[in-house]
Amino acid sequence: MIEPIILFFIFGVVAGLARAELRLPNQIYEFVSILLLLAIGLKGGVELGKQPFLTLLPQILAVFVMGMALTLVAFPVLLKVGGFKRADAASIAAHYGSVSVGTYAVAVAYMGTKNIYFEEHMPLLLVVLEVPAILVGILLARGFSKETEWGSVMHEVFAGKGIVLLLGGLLIGWIAGADGLASIKPLFFDLFKGILALFLLEMGLITASKIGALRRYGVFLIFFGIGMPLFSALVGTGLGLLLGLSVGGTAMLATLAASASYIAVPAAMRISVPDANPTLSLAASLGITFPFNVLIGIAVYYELAVSSHAFFGG
Repeated sequence: MIEPIILFFIFGVVAGLARAELRLPNQIYEFVSILLLLAIGLKGGVELGKQPFLTLLPQILAVFVMGMALTLVAFPVLLKVGGFKRADAASIAAHYGSVSVGTYAVAVAYMGTKNIYFEEHMPLLLVVLEVPAILVGILLARGFSKETEWGSVMHEVFAGKGIVLLLGGLLIGWIAGADGLASIKPLFFDLFKGILALFLLEMGLITASKIGALRRYGVFLIFFGIGMPLFSALVGTGLGLLLGLSVGGTAMLATLAASASYIAVPAAMRISVPDANPTLSLAASLGITFPFNVLIGIAVYYELAVSSHAFFGG
């Protein structure tokens, strides 16, 4: 049986392709996004408070390096095989070295439905993975240029809505703990899937609007938009095994690695690499990779984690 939240996404795609008069009002979409990001942060913060931060440091550093490495792998493929100009190749590579909060939220719902345990500090790794790809992407596009306004870039990254809400939720959850959050649990935890369903409805509509941008590079971007996540998932799975994560935790790390940004990276690239075409990046990340991950990828990454743990005796 298909998850209802996935059906909401499919409904949005079909409605968008049919050019139906359907769109969430901007204020509602903003509200839903805020609730979703805070809910993820709060839940992660509660679990973060249960363990010493220093024990997580190896995972944080490893994930940071992974974000850089994935960007560096994607760039030459886009540049040499895809034939993109340097700025566009660097921008798209940065999207694929970063992470999608929406994909992570769907993975959380998937694990919850199947009662699969995973390490609850994953939202912290989600935040960490936003940053390295942006830095590497800018350097690939511009080099060590004095013209790069690093202050503006860092402000855009760390003061952006996604990072602020995730970090804020993490801190509040860490300070308040599970008992302290009991009074707001109905809104942020009990309604999580309903909030996610509305978010995915809008994401389906947005996905449909990006499909038309695939005309020139369509065939290559389709192969890249599916092939790169599969490769990244293998990297994430291997790293999860090395870090000693559970099966669910390994699957979540594979999902983080396989996802592609459509919020933080576009904003940063707009400032630092203005000659890059944002339509290409969003067509790939939103038009191909996001629906692939939501409809197929997450389940594949979980089975990959199960097989890997069984093979390596985890």
